[in-house]
Amino acid sequence: MSETARRMRWSTETRLEFIEFRLFWEGSLNRSDIIDFFGVSVPQASNDLARYQEIAPKNLYYDRRAKRFLATDAFEPAFRKPDADRYLNQLRSIGERVLEAHETWVAAIPCFDVMPVPHRQVDPMILRSVLRAIRAKRAVHINYQSLTRPDAIWRWITPHALCSDGLRWHVRAFCHIERIFKDFLLPRFFEVKEEADPGAPASADVPWTEWVDVVLAPHPQLTPGQRRVVALDFGIEGESLKVSVRLALLYYFLKRLNLEGDPERRAPKEQHLVVANKMDVRTALKRAEEQIPLGGQQN
Repeated sequence: MSETARRMRWSTETRLEFIEFRLFWEGSLNRSDIIDFFGVSVPQASNDLARYQEIAPKNLYYDRRAKRFLATDAFEPAFRKPDADRYLNQLRSIGERVLEAHETWVAAIPCFDVMPVPHRQVDPMILRSVLRAIRAKRAVHINYQSLTRPDAIWRWITPHALCSDGLRWHVRAFCHIERIFKDFLLPRFFEVKEEADPGAPASADVPWTEWVDVVLAPHPQLTPGQRRVVALDFGIEGESLKVSVRLALLYYFLKRLNLEGDPERRAPKEQHLVVANKMDVRTALKRAEEQIPLGGQQN
């Protein structure tokens, strides 16, 4: 199959998924929805609807009075299992001004809001330089301000990945000064200059390549009914939920869920989850903090 044919096939499948998305979440759509969103012709939109009807004839019917295709009571998704996160993430993108409403697949925007979080500025040109270094496996010279130094300094790092703690984006990189792998906050990059040979390969970043299982459970002091609802909230089946986390992200994971220290000692109505394998997790955290500098002496 040619690249053009692959693109055409992908575009058709995407439009069919769009039809199904609108039918499932909003209950209806018409040709103009497809035309406006994808910029296709009227005949193409008609063909897409006809194609969807061939694939899932029990999912929709045409209401002549409303002049729209409506979802039937027997609707069964033919392309994707309905995903609430997929829908809600589009609302979040609108609320956080990542996307305009017309750029999402949601037409009838419900009344909603997103908790405001101070926006951390990332220079797109700096991000572009970092991405280029990651792809080329090269080191970069950066002007970086940390909170452990009074002023910004120029330093060499070898970046190999990006990571987010849920609020901030970091660059995972080998630090040529400390000779260890560390996280560098993207908003604190002031400038990126020349490239050079890497200081260490990504495969040497053990905390990044190693995974740790964190076993989560409802707070033991909750009532049986409260434990059931907490389990429902977090998708816990049975007594606990095992979450695999990169060792390099373990600290952020625990902090985000307020699981640092001894969460079981906090009031259960405020602390819904605890770590069931606390000793294993503490050992893993200590191992992540005790990195041995690569290459002997620090420079």
